[in-house]
Amino acid sequence: MEKNEIVEPLTKIMIDILNEAHLKKDDIFVLGCSTSEITGGKIGKNPSQEIGEWVVSTLMNLLSSQGICLAVQGCEHLNRALVVEKEVALKNQWEIVEVLPSLFAGGACSVAAFKYFKEPVEVEKVTAQAGIDIGDTFIGMHIKHVQVPIRPSIKELGNAHVTAVRSRPKFIGGPRASYRNG
Repeated sequence: MEKNEIVEPLTKIMIDILNEAHLKKDDIFVLGCSTSEITGGKIGKNPSQEIGEWVVSTLMNLLSSQGICLAVQGCEHLNRALVVEKEVALKNQWEIVEVLPSLFAGGACSVAAFKYFKEPVEVEKVTAQAGIDIGDTFIGMHIKHVQVPIRPSIKELGNAHVTAVRSRPKFIGGPRASYRNG
């Protein structure tokens, strides 16, 4: 695959997501990604470090310009732990765990995050406001309740299925209650 085959559609997908998610400075955005699925393989079987770097750098560029923090979820071999900036982990009081991701334990995007982040650390869980799932990696455990699907105009990146999610406050009350964002 060529870089523009990943970066251009991913940028469009992210613009769709950001337009609907209404994130603000210091919000957390989760990336779950299988580069194996992007290239048409089975999740975890044929990771591409190059594609992982393209994906992570694209998201970092789009999110950092708005002050949004990226959390990169690893695979099940690391219990879906996430790479975040140490400053973000400390600010949110997330427990830092000790592990270094590799292509087959964590995945290409986690390895890329360790390469590109200023001071990367791993944490077991986060509570993010939104996220993107490229290749059915299941990021829901890291998204704040209540989760609302986002349907970007592009549904695949390479050969990988793409879904996205944002969160909203819970609606509470009964038939007499009213809401600002009904």
